[in-house]
Parts: sequence; structure tokens; C-alpha cells
Amino acid sequence: MRSCGWPTIGVLLVLTIGFSLHAVPRGGDEETAPTAGRVVISEAGLPGVDRGLQENDPPRDPSGTPAAQDPIVADRTYDPTLPYEPGRVIVKFKGGGVANVTAAMAEVGATTVEQPSYADFNVLTIPSEQDPEEAARQLGERADVEYAQAAYRVHPMFRPNDPLYPNQWNWPLIDMERSWDIQMGASPSIIVAVVDTGVAFRNALIRYTARAFTLLPANIPYPALGPIDVPFAAAPELGAEKFAAPFDFIWGDPNPVDLEGHGTHVSGTIGQLTNNGSGVAGMAFNVRIMPVKVISGSWDVIFNAPNRGTDDIVARGIRYAADNGAKVINMSIGRGGPAAPVIEEAIRYATSKGVFVAISNGNGFEDGNPIERYAEIASRVDGAMSVAALARDRSRSYFSTTGAYTEIAAPGGDLRRFGAPGGVLQQTYDFGFVQTFLRPPSQYGAPRFDMFAYVYSQGTSMAAPHVSGFAALLIQQGITKPEAIEAAIRNTATDIGAPGRDNEFGFGMINPRGALRGLGIAR
Repeated sequence: MRSCGWPTIGVLLVLTIGFSLHAVPRGGDEETAPTAGRVVISEAGLPGVDRGLQENDPPRDPSGTPAAQDPIVADRTYDPTLPYEPGRVIVKFKGGGVANVTAAMAEVGATTVEQPSYADFNVLTIPSEQDPEEAARQLGERADVEYAQAAYRVHPMFRPNDPLYPNQWNWPLIDMERSWDIQMGASPSIIVAVVDTGVAFRNALIRYTARAFTLLPANIPYPALGPIDVPFAAAPELGAEKFAAPFDFIWGDPNPVDLEGHGTHVSGTIGQLTNNGSGVAGMAFNVRIMPVKVISGSWDVIFNAPNRGTDDIVARGIRYAADNGAKVINMSIGRGGPAAPVIEEAIRYATSKGVFVAISNGNGFEDGNPIERYAEIASRVDGAMSVAALARDRSRSYFSTTGAYTEIAAPGGDLRRFGAPGGVLQQTYDFGFVQTFLRPPSQYGAPRFDMFAYVYSQGTSMAAPHVSGFAALLIQQGITKPEAIEAAIRNTATDIGAPGRDNEFGFGMINPRGALRGLGIAR
């Protein structure tokens, strides 16, 4: 089992996927290897340390405070799908004169004319059922009219004030600023389950026993560290109050701490604290996150966790999320190989319970483009979607798997063509404090999981949470059935690539504003 977005190749380090699953216990130490177990020494660990974007720190952008939004007046007819205000046309007559205003009014059936203060133009009132764009076209053809236009509505562009938001190209790419004007980040009543490596969701000091291991493929032996007390903290940009019903199927307890950083990064794209003057932004930033750990990483192996990330573990995690209040499940995980009926039944169970599921499409395009089994299942289940990855220029990310099962595309990054800024930026661990097993054995020591940084990552793992966040926004606006959510995402997608559905982008790039328009503005 693997995540569909690690490696993370960013400002901190290059991590190849081989390291994440190939720290194995040394055969010679098996007789004395400790039994699996961990002990929470303290429930009150120190808060996490935010070490920022440590290299090439960009200029801080002080702009971006949200503009005030006009309330909807209860006694006014308001159709949010219209781009203009009905019943009005803006006209400027040549030379500023209005000698022919009566004739102009009669041509379009206008009843009144006004020249407002601080204006060198006039506003004509026309019947509300009349098309103001057509009226403007007619007036624009008159010799005495300099210009005429409908009174197009202008929207406050919610632009988060998080200082690293300018580095997040993924949000402007899918027009999130205008989408947030319609739906401001969903609500805490919506729970999104992140079925992954765990999440940095709590402060604690946990005692593990670290056994000896050999790091592959270099076959480097590392010594046993024995009992060690490891500090954990909630990611500062997720906040400790954001989580619901956590569970760990690798360790078999309600403590799904992230020992990899993958699930934490994914969670940030879905629900990072936003517009708080710190760090970066998330898509559905008011939702709660359900951490469900189903993937074991290198430290889980070194600490002798009782389970690994296998189909049965993942299936249990999916069912747990569906039974414990999740409305959306994000699966930035997957595998190739034979069919996975236990996973298909679990996904169908989740959708039958009213849960929408987003699944990464896979990163193996350059490795023979194998079928990604979990994504392939999604294409057969109404209410589940497979998600391909886009680069910042809307092209397919070089690694993104293609196939007849590809359903939709979202930002996933492309570091090869665009460097670090071409990745998806979110907060996760400062890997210099986590991946101590990448140091020489003489410098190897205990990790810590309370130091955080903003990391550019790439992968369909980074694409899927955009769709999960999108689903949460739709649920907040009243589209709650999984199959209806899928239809809304599919039918409003921006067609890119070959016309119509294709194997690279599916139905196209997600278009949140296109789906949210017409559902009303949530206040």
C-alpha cells in the first residue's frame, strides 16, 4: 500500500518512495525485538513549532483582507445566477449631451433616466424582464452613444490574508477566490475523513521502542535506539480543535499520529486554517478533519507497529469513517496489481451511507502507466471519483497516471518543469527533524514530530484533497447525495485536453465556482 503523492520534493529535501516503505528490521535482531506497543507519557505536550518556509522565503504580501459583502435584502428579488442587475442599463452619450435621450429611451422601452452623482454617464431603467445586455447592444449602435453596457455585478474577491497564500498557485488556477465569495469554507458540521498516514492532530509525548533495522536499497544497518520518548504536536495551521473521531488501524487505538507527514499535508489542502494571518490557505477551511490511519511508514516499522497498510486495513478505515460521521472520505492512497474487491465493497458501503469518496489517480505514468486499482474502482461507483493531477499551466503533471478510469483533474503540481514553486504548498513536518534515518548511522537519533514547515509537494495525493474540499463546499450548499456531488463536479468541469472526456483529465479540471453558482450565497 502506498500514498499517491509522496515523494515530497520541496524546499527541504528529496525523499524517494523507496525509503518510505523499505526500512526493515534486521534479521539478526529478531529474537530480541520488542513486542509492538507505545505508551502516551503525557497528554499535554508542547505546542508545535512553525519554522516557516525555510528557504527562498518569498516577500510577504500584506494585502488580501476580505472585502465586506453586501447582505441580501429579504424583500428584494435576487437571482445569483445572473451576471448583471436586471432593469438597468448604463449609457454614456457622446459629448456628454442627452439631446436624444427621449428617443434612446423609447428604443429600449426605458421608463426613467438618471445621472448619478460622481458620474459622467446615465442609468436607464428598463422593464425587469427585459434583457439588459440586448438593450445595451441596441443603444451601442446609436450614433449619439459612446458606450452602453448592462449593470454587471461586482463581487468581493475573498483573498485570504495568509502570508504564503501568494505561493499557492493552485487556488487561483481553479478560481477559488470567486468560489469562496459564494461559499466561505463550509462549516464544522461537515467532517472529512483523511484515510492516510495519520494527521498531526494532538500534543503528546509518546514512548516507543525503536529496534534495529536495515535501510534499503543501500543495505545500511542502523542500531536499535531502545525506548525513546517522542514529542508530538498538532500542526499549528490545522489547530488542535479541528478534529473528530480519530482512529489508528495500524496501532489499533484512537491515536492516529502521523509519522510520515503525508496525511498532514493532505489535510491542509482540505481544511488548513485560513484568513488567520498565518501560513497558507485551505479549501474548505471550516470543516473538521477525521484522521484515520491506515498506512504504515518507516517509523511505524522501526517502532514495530502491529499492522501494515494493506487492503483489509484500508477497508476497515473506510467503513469506520462512514460509520462515524464522515460526509467525505479522502483517499490519497492506492496500489497497482490485481483487483481489490474488499476495497470496492467498502467504497460502495460508504457511498450507500451518504459519503462522497475522492481517490488519487496514481503517479505511475512513467513507470508503465499501470492501472491504479483504487482509482479504477472509483470510476465504477456513483459517488466516488478518481482524481488526476494538473501542473500550474493546466497541463497533465508528468507523473499522473492516465486511463479510461480517470474522471476529473485538480492541481497536483509538477516540480520537474516548474521547480519547487510548481508544487502544492501546505504545512507538514520539518523533515530534517523526522527523517533522521536518512542521516549516517553515527548521526541517527530519535525523531520529533512537533517541528513544522511549509513544503511544496507533488502527486495525485495533492490533487485528490482539492476534490474532497470541493465536495464539502457542495454539501454545505445543499447537494448532499454522493452521486449528486459527483454529477455536479463532472458536469461543471472545465474541459481541457481532447474535447470531451479523455484519459488524461477525465471530464476536465474542477470548476468550483461553476458548480456553486446558482446554489445561493451562504452567509
